[in-house]
Amino acid sequence: MWFKNLRVYQITEPLNLQAEALERALQEHKFSPCTGQEAVKMGFTYPLHHSIKQYHHQQGHLHLFAVKRQEKVLPAAVVNEELQPKIDALEAEKGRPLGRKEKNALKEELIQMLLPRAFSRSSVTTALYDEQNQWFIVNSSSAGRAEEVLSLVRKALGSLPALPWIDQNQLNLAMQQWLTNKGLPQGFVLGNEAELKAPDEEGAKVKFSNHLLSAAEVQSHLEDKLVTKLELAQENQISLMVCDDGSLKKLRFHEMLTESNDELGWDDMVLRLDADLLVMANELASVLKAVRQAVSAE
Repeated sequence: MWFKNLRVYQITEPLNLQAEALERALQEHKFSPCTGQEAVKMGFTYPLHHSIKQYHHQQGHLHLFAVKRQEKVLPAAVVNEELQPKIDALEAEKGRPLGRKEKNALKEELIQMLLPRAFSRSSVTTALYDEQNQWFIVNSSSAGRAEEVLSLVRKALGSLPALPWIDQNQLNLAMQQWLTNKGLPQGFVLGNEAELKAPDEEGAKVKFSNHLLSAAEVQSHLEDKLVTKLELAQENQISLMVCDDGSLKKLRFHEMLTESNDELGWDDMVLRLDADLLVMANELASVLKAVRQAVSAE
């Protein structure tokens, strides 16, 4: 339930989510396993719990989705071991070395032959639509995986008008100031992790972990480097890494939040999960508002 990484998007037009119609739309794109020569399959699965067979879960203004992705795993070493004898045999038959295109074609043919025997690897990515704040939040550190989720939701709904939730240029400027302990998002202090990189393509990089970020040896790097990742913390609430591409990673919710609903127990699973969802969503909304407000003030 508790998100660990965030890819956030601003929804530019409110989504019309009628429960029954939405459930039917998602079911039309439900997950089914890879078959035969299929290398990757994606589809919706149950977001709240596998025993609660609904493809969409709503708690007030919050809408929870889950996308399951399955891919066939073919290690490169296995493919290459099978490929080389085929290349050798074909080169002997033709009496000449094979060109790159010929080798690639042979490799693709081999992969298609091996796929039915390959192991499968599955993962589930959850996403939250905050109807009140018009945010679509994907629980993933990967931009590619988040885009896959958006694409599938867009396919099911017919449209999903989503834009980046924050101005990246303004964020980059703000992060430079934040590392100097100025203009931080309200309620936040510097954590103890940061990464900086020189602006040129092959520029030097430096990473600090478990380090006092106000130290002179850290601050000196601001003269010729840009902040790419910066940890912020809110006492007894949350810590997270702000990244220069607008993503938020390494979310750690304080136990005061994660255990705030313990008195409910787990006898009523939906009640407990809903309560945790509400606590998490409220905290995420507070964080996103604070970060965006601090960025806009730059």
